[in-house]
Amino acid sequence: MSYHKPKLIAGFIISLWSFFLCLVPVRALAGAQTEIRFVNWKSQFPKVWVEALAAFETQNPGLKIVQEIGPHSSTEFHDLVTQKLKNRDPAMDVFFMDVIWPAEFAAAGWALPLDRFFAATEREKFLAAPVLANTYRGQIYGVPVFTDAGMLYYRKDLLARYGFSPPRTWPELVAQAKTIVAQEQDPHLTGFSGQFKQYEGLICNMMEYILSNGGSLWDEDALQGTLHHPKVIEAVRFVRDRVIGEISHRGVLAYQEPESLASFSQGRAVFHRNWPYAWEIANDPKRSRVAGKVGITVLPAFPGGKSVSTLGGWQLGISRFSRKPDPAWKFVSFMSSLQMQKRIALFAGRAPARRALYRDPDVLKKRPEFESELDVFVNAVPRPRTPVYIPLSNIMQRFFSSAIAVRDSNIESLARLASRDMNRVLDLLRERTRP
Repeated sequence: MSYHKPKLIAGFIISLWSFFLCLVPVRALAGAQTEIRFVNWKSQFPKVWVEALAAFETQNPGLKIVQEIGPHSSTEFHDLVTQKLKNRDPAMDVFFMDVIWPAEFAAAGWALPLDRFFAATEREKFLAAPVLANTYRGQIYGVPVFTDAGMLYYRKDLLARYGFSPPRTWPELVAQAKTIVAQEQDPHLTGFSGQFKQYEGLICNMMEYILSNGGSLWDEDALQGTLHHPKVIEAVRFVRDRVIGEISHRGVLAYQEPESLASFSQGRAVFHRNWPYAWEIANDPKRSRVAGKVGITVLPAFPGGKSVSTLGGWQLGISRFSRKPDPAWKFVSFMSSLQMQKRIALFAGRAPARRALYRDPDVLKKRPEFESELDVFVNAVPRPRTPVYIPLSNIMQRFFSSAIAVRDSNIESLARLASRDMNRVLDLLRERTRP
């Protein structure tokens, strides 16, 4: 008996240890980290994001960010994210959202409501428009990381050379551009560079012409398309005939933000429409031939109209299908914090969504333009919040692209067809509201 007793005790201890091993997660024993999968778009400032993710991991031992980088185009990035959400992919935890997506993702049940994380008192620290854009039926689905609004960049050296002030109307911009290009006699110089490829950026550009002429994309109250209205037709014809036809080269029909900015920063355009981040690149001597020669101001309007800037910006959302919502929120909270938004403002030129940073001396020292741009951000016009925005956008993209790309396009006919197609989509909303 004395021989078997220790053997039995040893066997009991081994069995008990094996039992406890079963209770402890394997990853804890192996020292593995909890992975948060983050789907991000392709940034023009990748170093800023790499450093931000590294800082988060340093401050949160045990959490690791696995980043998937999608395309720069908002339209193409939307396709990537929605495919993952449609598939209920649990591997995606956090994703960036364009300012127009929260209503769609919320209505589809794809985005996690963030009310239990993102308190109302915290939301008050952000600009009102981005917070509103992330709200759908009383709940909030995204946290703004930075905001955007369309701005006009111009060659201040060229305007000064010919005695011009920054244009206040679109016809004035065309006239100045034609004069400067004709006098400079530079075969590479054009009058204007914008974003006219068929994608979401085209909507942003065209909306600024249409609304500054007193038109609208659609009637939100009556849920009716308005692209066939005279003010819209007039603005679209102006872009086709005066902008594309007179002061831009036809290559702009394939331009998104990077291509249009490259043209301007290489000294090939007098005027340029872009978001605030372009200021950093256009004035960087390592990346721009016109550094120090660039001015920035509000976009022009049509005579009798009011300058309109499309509200842009990006926010972080959490997938409803994520199995790690609490660690995911830690990451969202970190990336949208005051410290991170300040870093993004300083080193990527992105306009912060937090109010306090427009009074921050460090930010204003490096980005003095933010102080004057705040009014533009506050008054920027959002694209309508609706869960059917994407199909409406697709219709508008096709219409605008066809109307401005073909020199003799029948704009009136194309507009009537586009309004008809939009009405069919808007009918879906009307049916939802019927008793």
